[in-house]
Amino acid sequence: MPSVYKRALTICALAAVAVSRGVAQMPAPALPHILRVCADPNNLPYSNDQQQGFENRIAGLIAKDFGMEVKYFWLRQGERFFKRTLNSGVCDVVMGVPTGFDEAATTKPYYRSTYVFMTRRDSHLDIASLDDPRLRKLRIGVHILGDANDNTPPVNALISRGIVKNLVGYSIFGNLTEKDPPADVIRALEDGKVDVAIVWGPLGGYFAQLNRAADHHADGGRHEAS
Repeated sequence: MPSVYKRALTICALAAVAVSRGVAQMPAPALPHILRVCADPNNLPYSNDQQQGFENRIAGLIAKDFGMEVKYFWLRQGERFFKRTLNSGVCDVVMGVPTGFDEAATTKPYYRSTYVFMTRRDSHLDIASLDDPRLRKLRIGVHILGDANDNTPPVNALISRGIVKNLVGYSIFGNLTEKDPPADVIRALEDGKVDVAIVWGPLGGYFAQLNRAADHHADGGRHEAS
């Protein structure tokens, strides 16, 4: 649970004790006026330092509901992001993590998405299933994590089908010197370095809209973010 909510619950508890003891002269502590949010400054469609991402908008709605103002602590997302942000006490909340995330307390999931296939429209591949036999020969761009033992769901699904040698991995954290680093795998698709990319739905949908040469189809189980 983000610390702003811990503080809110503590305030409610203190107020209840004060009333039950008849200590009317002691005013309840005021809620904090600032919602401190840690976010990546270069990671659309999720967030950026111009606050154009959907996570920026969600942070603004939460702050409005609590009568607070949003203050950002910006840091490029990487393997030590949570150690240097939320777990260092410099912010109250990070707006989106996968379910089952073990580096922070999480809310109930607020959206679900599939992973999606992305192909070039002029390739006419129209792949819509992980069981499509063409995937055994095509170059498949996938996101990979820093830990070799912790694969993304599409990688696990492909490996379970014996599809390994034709996978081309791109770091989920991307090249931090470029705009929107996680889009490296989509840029590889645009440049013809891979034939198909399998990416998280919000990322694929956002960049498919920006690039009319790309096409995308959903497949695989649903996954959640909280």
